[in-house]
Amino acid sequence: MGGIMSCFHETDSSKGLAARRKKRGAQQDATVTAVLGSSKRWEKGRSVRAAEESLIQEAAALLLLQQQPNGGTSISFDRSTSLRYPGMGVKKQQGLPRSSSSRARSLTDPVVAPQQLVNQETKIDDLETNHFVLVHGGGFGAWCWYKTIALLQDAGFKVNAIDLTGSGINSFDTNNITSLSQYVKPLTNLLEKLGDTDKVILVGHDFGGACISYAMEAFPTKISKAVFLAAAMLKDGQNTLHIFSQQEGGSDLMRQAQIFLYANGKDQSPTAIELDKSLLKDLFFNQSPDKDVALASVSMRPIPFAPVLQKLELTGSNYGSVRRFYIETTEDNAISLPLQQIMCESHPPEKTFRLKGSDHSPFFSKPQALHKFLVEIAKIPGVSRQQTNPDE
Repeated sequence: MGGIMSCFHETDSSKGLAARRKKRGAQQDATVTAVLGSSKRWEKGRSVRAAEESLIQEAAALLLLQQQPNGGTSISFDRSTSLRYPGMGVKKQQGLPRSSSSRARSLTDPVVAPQQLVNQETKIDDLETNHFVLVHGGGFGAWCWYKTIALLQDAGFKVNAIDLTGSGINSFDTNNITSLSQYVKPLTNLLEKLGDTDKVILVGHDFGGACISYAMEAFPTKISKAVFLAAAMLKDGQNTLHIFSQQEGGSDLMRQAQIFLYANGKDQSPTAIELDKSLLKDLFFNQSPDKDVALASVSMRPIPFAPVLQKLELTGSNYGSVRRFYIETTEDNAISLPLQQIMCESHPPEKTFRLKGSDHSPFFSKPQALHKFLVEIAKIPGVSRQQTNPDE
């Protein structure tokens, strides 16, 4: 048997088998090579696609950064690439800047998309003016308008929120303010720099009502409308102290909160009024979020006393020619609703709005409703200027 097996060692059959095996091996090697090549091409393609997606992300990020506002008066950019490019179908990446805030907005955030509040058919360019100037109340500063600024800018409006002398980040010593004209100088400076045909909508809160009244008298042709927001709305010959002295009920809380400062000595008139921080929430912010109360407690400054005592000189030809609107606040412990109504009855504005459930600071407690009213006032068609007597 062993001999027989050995006789097949060099036969043709064994040569054929070896050839077939060699052919199959070559085919397998070719298949493996093809698969490996395809895999490498796929990996290369995936790398290219990843690089392309990375470039798209970088370009989108650069576009958003280039469109950030340069100042407080600029119209802010759309904070979502899906809003700006609804038809592109590019998936929003985690790394893209989506907001100027450090956290995501929620449906319950006070600063919500204005599309939910304002009629989208409104064309900002068709309005008499799209420029708001926000004037804070006594002790406040431009900082108090941060929600209103965001909402108005997102809706396409131009906004200036100013710090009056000795307020906010204005470094002037409040105790050295001796007149209303000195106190409102930042406001009058802004109005002076406006073009001859430019107009603004003035919004004055609290003591800011007296400030915008002063500006209305000085620059009537540059003011389209004046909005008094829970504010002192005075007539000729009145001062703010006279108006506030008519208040009953809530005035006790105001008296308790007041701390008079005497920079010139106790034998002289007060130079400023500071407010007891422990009473701020009950007085100004009884319906406002705690975070805004905390902001106010570290930001409020004394109120200059001399401007509060100064009587206004208002004429029908200037002050009386500017359209006036009043926004009432129903849960106000600083300027009570009855006092607001007294001012509106004795010196009627063109239209009165009411913010239900708002404390003295609606820019904190009711920012959405306040925004809606401001836009509604901006949309009221212009009328020919008329002269009225502020004493009527």
